Amino acid sequence: MTARKSRKVLLIDSDVDRSNKIGKLFEFIEYEPHVCDSEASALTQLETNDYLGLFCVDPFLSQRVIEKLMGDDIPLPPYVLMADDKSGESLMPELSKPSFAIMKREIKYPDLSGLLYRLELFSEKQKSGGEKTSVELFRSLVGSSRGISRVRKMIEQVANTEANVLILGESGTGKEVVARNIHYHSKRRNNPFVPINCGAIPADLLESELFGHEKGAFTGALSARQGRFELAEGGTIFLDEIGDMPLNMQVKLLRVIQERTFERVGSNKSVKTNVRIIAATHRDLEELIQQGRFREDLYYRLNVFPIEMPALRERIEDLPLLVKELITRLEHEHSSSVRLTQAAVGALCKYYWPGNVRELANLMERLSILHPHGVVDVKELPKKMVPENISVDELEESSQYLPPIADVAFISDAPRLPREGIDLKKHLTDIETSLIRQSLEEADGVVAHAAKRLNIRRTTLVEKMRKYSIIRSEEAS
Repeated sequence: MTARKSRKVLLIDSDVDRSNKIGKLFEFIEYEPHVCDSEASALTQLETNDYLGLFCVDPFLSQRVIEKLMGDDIPLPPYVLMADDKSGESLMPELSKPSFAIMKREIKYPDLSGLLYRLELFSEKQKSGGEKTSVELFRSLVGSSRGISRVRKMIEQVANTEANVLILGESGTGKEVVARNIHYHSKRRNNPFVPINCGAIPADLLESELFGHEKGAFTGALSARQGRFELAEGGTIFLDEIGDMPLNMQVKLLRVIQERTFERVGSNKSVKTNVRIIAATHRDLEELIQQGRFREDLYYRLNVFPIEMPALRERIEDLPLLVKELITRLEHEHSSSVRLTQAAVGALCKYYWPGNVRELANLMERLSILHPHGVVDVKELPKKMVPENISVDELEESSQYLPPIADVAFISDAPRLPREGIDLKKHLTDIETSLIRQSLEEADGVVAHAAKRLNIRRTTLVEKMRKYSIIRSEEAS
């Protein structure tokens, strides 16, 4: 893989014990946390070190650090605001870049690993001059499941080698995404990546598509034409659905791999080629070999470094993160969006997903068209995706074992009306009373501070406290 940004992260927090506890989790997933408890030490660290990200555990201290960096035009890494609520968000400078994310201080492993991976993608994008594809490449690789983590690790191991790669997996799992990532992180990244679907081109035209042809080589060849191997010179050629390649073409491809030369159709002149070959298939090639439909020698030439993409149903814990990425793409590319309730996510997690990530992407686009900027509940999902004989409550409960929906996938949960109905006035009163009590407790009973938390005037809060017979903790004692 190309040299990536440091795995160092900076934690800014006046409470060193708290940051040290957070740092343990970073160390567990092999990142290097540095803790700063003062403005001066943070500025020194940022001036002299290259950090992947800045984690603002203390928003008050972090605000001073960020404003100082901006004022002195010192490069600022993307920062992550860590807070137990959104109160600290208003303290941070209003920046679209390089602000990155908001997450809770009570970190869960899937949240953190996914976020750090996105930070690495952001870093790669910055170093490559902001290429759009650098982020889009990874959409199907988002997640913290064991299977997808293994795929990312294998990409890292093989990218900077010249080994041929064979990517295996069901249709729609993202095999081309893996191929593009291998190319993107290899020494060939500045040269072409040329894909070709071997199963989509008629057998009598595949040779011309791969190797090109000379003028008059066959009926309709009105001029000479380069093939995909010539177009990919110095780069990578991706042979998708290699299992559908005819046997006669398999022989010619084997010669190209062995001798690094080929001839255009209608020519006897050998052309040297310097191309890395990545192949993919959803078929069982060993079974095809037994059936005499695939050459064993070609199989071993291609299968130098196999990577198997897991089906979506085998990494279902990644579904909320995938949904979030797909929503982000819809918002950026189509100015459209949609949200799912917790029960809807629970239903999708019980679906078999024969079309894998591609099917999920199609679903999210369809829902964004049917319910633009709306909230989709179970009843709005396609019938085939809703499990039978399971209640909404059971679906919500099942989704609790996934990464937190609101924090990781940014999927909003719509309030649900109970079947027996509700006393709306009492319900709203209970909510208001609970929020007032929480604000007073967090403000240590100081009414002015609690009112600021609730974004209301102090006199208004006093009136509501009198109305609901709420007393401050020090008054109760």
